[in-house]
Amino acid sequence: MDAAFASVAATATSILSALSAYGRSPHCHWMRWRRSGLAHGWIAAALALVALALWIVPLGVGAGACAWLGTWMLAAMLLPYLGAWTKAPLPAAPERR
Repeated sequence: MDAAFASVAATATSILSALSAYGRSPHCHWMRWRRSGLAHGWIAAALALVALALWIVPLGVGAGACAWLGTWMLAAMLLPYLGAWTKAPLPAAPERR
């Protein structure tokens, strides 16, 4: 497997894993993702293991684990901001008197 292809595949799989984990979170802004339930947890775990294996193949165990954790956590930190940015604004609350 080419190292560049493995890195791109590992990055994409890490992002999909973080996206799936975020979809299961109660803080997810996307209601369609939150309604789908428990399946996201198993999908996120499976994708995380695949991403870890894809990172370990070209880089080795130590560097692969660090690269996997870095890409996964970066995606996990950016997803709430992306969700808040793409969410439709809430209607204004009526004024209290």
